[in-house]
Amino acid sequence: MEPDKIPLIAGLLVFAASALSLKLGVSVAIFEVLLGLGAGNLGLRAEEWMLYIAGFGGIVLTFLAGAEVDVKLLRDNFRRAAAVGLGSFLAPLAAGYLFCRYGAGWSVRASLLAGIALSETSVAVVYSVVTETGLGGSRTGKLLLACTFLTNTLTALALSLAFLKPNLYTLLFLALSGGFLLLAGRFSAGLLSHPALAGKVIEPEIKYVFFVLLAFIYLADLGASQAMLPAFLFGLTMSGHFASGAGGPAVKSRLRTVAYAFITPLFFIVAGMQVSLPALWAGAGLFAALFLLRQAAKIAAVYLPARRLFRANSGYSTLLMSTGLTFGLMAALFGLKAGYLDPGQYSILTGVLVASAVLPAFAAQRWFPPVEEEDIV
Repeated sequence: MEPDKIPLIAGLLVFAASALSLKLGVSVAIFEVLLGLGAGNLGLRAEEWMLYIAGFGGIVLTFLAGAEVDVKLLRDNFRRAAAVGLGSFLAPLAAGYLFCRYGAGWSVRASLLAGIALSETSVAVVYSVVTETGLGGSRTGKLLLACTFLTNTLTALALSLAFLKPNLYTLLFLALSGGFLLLAGRFSAGLLSHPALAGKVIEPEIKYVFFVLLAFIYLADLGASQAMLPAFLFGLTMSGHFASGAGGPAVKSRLRTVAYAFITPLFFIVAGMQVSLPALWAGAGLFAALFLLRQAAKIAAVYLPARRLFRANSGYSTLLMSTGLTFGLMAALFGLKAGYLDPGQYSILTGVLVASAVLPAFAAQRWFPPVEEEDIV
């Protein structure tokens, strides 16, 4: 029997993306998406294990993003951050729906689903870029993640209210995750700070975090829901401990290392593999129009409030807030499985999301490099 070549190719793609990132100084997530796109259109298909790890990688990135948010900083700047998050959500939702419904002739449900998918800001892309550029601990980085969280919360609520059909397991998911999050801060910090765990090579702290995230995924699947919101909130409750608790910064650093070594790269690679270039070519005009409309709506709605919130880094922050991928892909896949989107519509929508993950992030890093915090007046 011939050995399975897929794990070998996946490992090569993960390594090649890192090498290109180091060589060209651009976020590794961009190269992971592009290499996945190339591999997918050359015949490589994601296996079940890759799809599951990719989904888990998105949840891990969401947790890590929540862990970077400074709760006090968010509270002090909530009104301005909410203006950025609300504009980032509403403008592409309305523009995407109206264009798909009346410009492209899609059905009401397909158009609404497209608008919701296009409304999100990618927590995975934003977190990856601000972390790799050293902004994770800065005011700009923390507020960017907070605004991303606010946008995605609205996106998740819109999808749930418009399409998801709750069942008894949904109530179980909400009850268990809500009850856990109420106690998670004190319980988890106490567990992760226990002296018996310090320096253990078996990494019980990381295994605990992974177990909680896997439990969220399982319960969310049972309840026809999504685990992104509780994962982010879990990270948010742990942010104080990870910032200054006993052993917290070291645990977060090791957790990030484990995630970035193989888990999160598969999320971006699989995302790229889901784009069909022939389908995009067949609908090139629609793809280009929808992409340009989405980006214009995001930038127009975000730039002015971003100037008040991010000051000298407003251009950089506006471009990162206009990225899309994480929850948008989940929404598009839900629409395909539920029959609201046909394969052609799904490919165009996915292509728009992948392009919005790559191009704004590239432009932000190349032409709008962030100013150091001490240089901001």
